[in-house]
Amino acid sequence: MEVHNGTTVTHFILIGLSDLPEVRYPLFVAFSIIYQVTLVGNGVILLAVGTEAKLHTPMYYFLANLSLLDIFCPSTTVPKMLQNLLTEDHTISFVGCALQLYFLVGLVGTEVFLLAAMAYDRYVAICFPLRYSVIITKARCTQLVSGTWAAGFVNSAIHTVATFSLSFCRSHLVNQYYCDIPQIVALSCSSTYVAEMLALVIGGVFGTSAFLTTLVSYVYIISTILKIQSAEGKCKAFSTCASHLLVVCLFYGTAIFTYIRPSSSRHSPARDRLISMLCGVFTPMLNPAIYSLRNTEVKRALTSIVCGGVSS
Repeated sequence: MEVHNGTTVTHFILIGLSDLPEVRYPLFVAFSIIYQVTLVGNGVILLAVGTEAKLHTPMYYFLANLSLLDIFCPSTTVPKMLQNLLTEDHTISFVGCALQLYFLVGLVGTEVFLLAAMAYDRYVAICFPLRYSVIITKARCTQLVSGTWAAGFVNSAIHTVATFSLSFCRSHLVNQYYCDIPQIVALSCSSTYVAEMLALVIGGVFGTSAFLTTLVSYVYIISTILKIQSAEGKCKAFSTCASHLLVVCLFYGTAIFTYIRPSSSRHSPARDRLISMLCGVFTPMLNPAIYSLRNTEVKRALTSIVCGGVSS
């Protein structure tokens, strides 16, 4: 891609989490452990859903896709981050940066839509329990999941093309440990109006639609649960959506704290980069624990797998 000074952009330089040598190695160890726990935890959920016949239902089909996303999403950024913590070379190729941004935005967008689909699934299960098997069929479930993946990556393709069609003639120093739209757009010396409007309008419409779907679903869910007369009935109904509600709160809570909190001069760039780890690293690690601890059927499936492995 040609830029104003006649040179060709071949790479970008990612700023690491810390420039202090005494901090880089402890961070490497900490995030290596977190990444491995994330892979193992979500892998166990996939194994439980795949091997336990009782979990072959739409609710756990959605959960399996969430676990896939929680494996893929940190895998787009964490390996490169770990490499940068160990070496002095923080460069990433132009194509590598574009691919990283494409997959990251696509996976995060897919998770936003998937959480909305899961909220709709819980809405039907609690508000229309007798019609659940008719409304949420295997075909409908497959359509919802396919639609979430397609919407996420179509949205990402639009943003990626708009971002990397810009001309770059300023510093190639990306103020983040991975390639993200705001940091890449900030390096452009051409007009960024189209890229910024696409990020604002398309991202806003898709994100707001998914958020409102999730929010409205839970308004109806909570309203229905409150109308149940017995305390036991309320607890049973709430237990069917408690894990997903916790995951939704964790996802949107960390996203808001990371991207929508007010800017302040007291926040150093290094601290902001550490805060951005909330969405990208810690949330995928915690999701399997939430579903394992809050869901009786998942716990039984995991116990069966462990006991079967020990006996064999």
